Amino acid sequence: MRAIAMNGNTQRKLIREAAAVAKNAYAPYSKFRVGAALLAANGEIFTGCNVENASYGLTICAERAAVVAAVAAGARKFKGLAVVAGGKKPAYPCGACLQVLAEFCGPDFPVVLAGVGNPKAAVEFRLKDLLPKTFRLGKSKRGG
Repeated sequence: MRAIAMNGNTQRKLIREAAAVAKNAYAPYSKFRVGAALLAANGEIFTGCNVENASYGLTICAERAAVVAAVAAGARKFKGLAVVAGGKKPAYPCGACLQVLAEFCGPDFPVVLAGVGNPKAAVEFRLKDLLPKTFRLGKSKRGG
């Protein structure tokens, strides 16, 4: 576990936003609600929740939903992400979500994880800790 590097107030705000949007998740199969709050470089917060599908491969994770919402609004640079998942323990983002984040964020991008039942026990990681080997096409200034 790392020391929290993101400003405490910012972290708490992102966790609150992620927990609030997790309530909107569509999770009839797993009953596991997830919310994500993505902080853009301009200070705007974009949220997303998981949306399940009977064809499981079509399920959209909260992290990717937040990134898609941000990109649709024109944001391309981000400062941090909070993910709040059902239960007391934090849940780690899947590989697909981490790879999507790596498309826009550098290796030191902060990712805060919390359980909805225990948001004060949040843990912070860097993207490079969660996805040490990102996929890159050609030369890139970002990623690890």
